[in-house]
Formats: sequence, structure tokens, C-alpha cells
Amino acid sequence: MEMVAMVVVYIILMVAVLVGVAFITLMEQKILAGSQIRVGPSYVGYMGLLQPFSDAVKLLTKESVNSSPMSVKAYYFSPVAGLVLSLLLWVVYPFNEGGLNLTYGILFFICVSGLGVYPILISGWSSNCKYSMLGSLRAVAQMVSYEVSMSMILLGLVWLSGSFGFFSILEMQYWSYNMILVMPLGYLWLVTSLAETNRSPYDFAEGESELVSGFNTEYGSSGFTLIFMAEYSSILLMSLLFSIMFLSSVFNSVTIVKSLLVGFMFVWVRASLPRYRYDKLMSVAWKCFLPASLFIFVYCLSMGSVCFMY
Repeated sequence: MEMVAMVVVYIILMVAVLVGVAFITLMEQKILAGSQIRVGPSYVGYMGLLQPFSDAVKLLTKESVNSSPMSVKAYYFSPVAGLVLSLLLWVVYPFNEGGLNLTYGILFFICVSGLGVYPILISGWSSNCKYSMLGSLRAVAQMVSYEVSMSMILLGLVWLSGSFGFFSILEMQYWSYNMILVMPLGYLWLVTSLAETNRSPYDFAEGESELVSGFNTEYGSSGFTLIFMAEYSSILLMSLLFSIMFLSSVFNSVTIVKSLLVGFMFVWVRASLPRYRYDKLMSVAWKCFLPASLFIFVYCLSMGSVCFMY
């Protein structure tokens, strides 16, 4: 019975995430419209509240046009794999009761998020299009580069908390939030999250000006919808993890509100900043973020050692 209850809990979580993905797209359209002094979605439903569902119906009912030389099985497999991996990461969601309490939740997150490069690479290769292939290669190089810094940030928090579990990180912030204790680490995580989720100003996987939408150039209809859902699901998760690791001492509804504010910041950055140059993106990853995260990790090692001594 406990197993059945747990499965039901995670099905409800999956549905909630997918509905959240629908409404974060509406939030993004509204924020971008406000930043550009225009109305945004306002016709479908009250104040455009039904616009995400209208977009879903439109995309899922469109015809999928395939070019003959493409690898069909890999072409259809990669969007499904991307969404499955994106939803699988939500297993680390720290339920107070009813869900899995992963002792090595951070290690699980690092391993599964590292697999996210494969659906992108497969989708670019299977499309048999030079724009898609270039977009996928750029996206993989970008994600691998920033995953190194992200792992160092997580290991720093692991050392401070003395555990690989997210609940231990929450308990560690009882007296002071990590955003105050190790503020540079929080900023590094926020920028790394933008690069990991291919968001502006690091959206080189989908550079419209030079790659004609990048690795998803040949995708339309349901394939594009799955890629789109995987990206926004990752945005919601990264916002939640930022709230848990740097802004919360207990997991409650306030934590969810904080994660929504972080999601607002993701969109705000897109409305404010232009796209970075690709060589500068890679230079920042290896010459700035990696040394900084290593230095802060050594600092966390020294702090953890002092705490353990006393």
C-alpha cells in the first residue's frame, strides 16, 4: 500500500509540474510583453489564462513533417528521452512525507542532469541538418562546461552540510541562509542554472540569428512540444533547488513562493540582457566560474573542518 501511495504522489507531482510548465509560459509572455510595453496574451480566456492550453492544442494537432534522410527512431526518441529525464529529476523533490527521502539526492541530481546532453546531441544528429547539428554541438559543449562548476557548487554545500541529502542542507540554514553565508556560491549557481537550462543570455543552443533555432530546427508539432516542456520543467526545478539550497531552512509553501520569484528572475534576465558571444561564454565557464567555484569549495572545506572540530 505504501508503494501504491508513493506512486500516486509522484503522478500528482508530475501532473502539477506539467500544469506549472503551462502557466510559466504564460507568465513569461506577460512579463516580456510588459517589458516591451505591449499587451501580451489577452484573448483566450480571462486575461489570457487559457492561452497555454490553446497553444498546446495547436501544437499537438499540427502535422509533423519529416525529411526523408533523417534517422526516424532517434529523431522521435530524443524529445521523449529529454522530457523523461527532466521529469525524473523531480524525484529529488523533498517531500515532508509520502515521497522518497533520497540520502544521496544531490549525487542523483548530478548524475541524471549529466545525461541531459544526450537527447540534445541525438536530436541534432538525427535531424540530418547542419543547423541542428551545430546547435546540438554548441549546446553539449556549453552544458558540459557549466556542469563542472555546478558540481563544485553542490560539493561545497555537501561539505558544509555533511550530507548528500537536501533535507540536511535545509537544516543547515536554521540560523543563517546560505545566500548570506556563501553569497558568491548562490550567484554562481543562479548564472550556471541559466546556462544549464539554455536561457538568455546563454541561449546558444537556440540562437535564431545564426542557427535558425538550433538543435530543434527540424522539430514541429509534438516533438517541439516535448522539447519545450522539458526546458521549462528544468527551469522550475532549478528555481526550486535555488530556493531550497540558498533561501530556506524548512520546506513549506513559502519555499514554493521563493522558487516562483526565482523563476520570475529567469524571465526578467531574458527581458533585460542580450545574448552573450559564444567564445566569451566558454571563456567565462573555464576561466572565471570554475576557478571561483574551486576557491569557494576550498573555503567551504576550511569552514566545515572548523565546524567539525568544535
